[in-house]
Amino acid sequence: MLELKDLRFVVQEDASEGGNGAKTIIDGVNFTFEKGKFYAVTGPNGSGKTTLAKLIMGINPVTSGEILFEGKDISGWSITDRARAGIAYSFQHPARFKGTTFRDLLSIAMGTEDEDKLVKIIARVGICSLDFLDKPVDSKLSGGEIKKVELATTIARNPKIAIYDEPDTGIDLWTIDPMVKLLKREQKEYGTTTLVVSHNRAFLEAADRLLLVKKGRIVFTGSLEEALPLLNDLSICGYSEVCEGESDAKCYR
Repeated sequence: MLELKDLRFVVQEDASEGGNGAKTIIDGVNFTFEKGKFYAVTGPNGSGKTTLAKLIMGINPVTSGEILFEGKDISGWSITDRARAGIAYSFQHPARFKGTTFRDLLSIAMGTEDEDKLVKIIARVGICSLDFLDKPVDSKLSGGEIKKVELATTIARNPKIAIYDEPDTGIDLWTIDPMVKLLKREQKEYGTTTLVVSHNRAFLEAADRLLLVKKGRIVFTGSLEEALPLLNDLSICGYSEVCEGESDAKCYR
């Protein structure tokens, strides 16, 4: 469904700021994402996980290589064209818009102001109150609330591929399990190919396949159980917290 062929992303560092010229962030990645599967992308900080996701969405331009979506080379497509083709992206830190309501954003995402359709979407992300539709999407929303807004706008068009960049960022411990169940339900009921960039054990366990990224390359694919020996040096924690040597079963060392 989505194939990455020898994908590379190189940036030029500013010599005046101590840079050494070209820096390779993604280094020859090859991988095929199958339709309707749940993938977790993990690895140490700075390994290129989020950059890889942004290349797929078109937020960052490909330096070389190809991105094939349903047999078409979309490497040069804009973000808008990719979104229209069925690729959606959920940001780690969702934007807030002063003077804009959740209803406004959701209507734009869905292409309709039909309240019955809006209600069906908010119900899918666990929002029961219709009043929530008229909340401003500003700094007054909690981390959990803004994440629900982001999730709702992501699934609004039933995307073929949904990419979630560290969706547990800024939310409390009790919100994580419902979020994992939501993304798995979307995957199964709507056939959504799901990519989650995360260090969180709950997402890694939920994945059909885990991708371990290190120094811009995919160095392992398989199950979490199979990956555990390779994760010992990555400090991957279960609840997005910094593990400080405590004997926590949810923390990988």
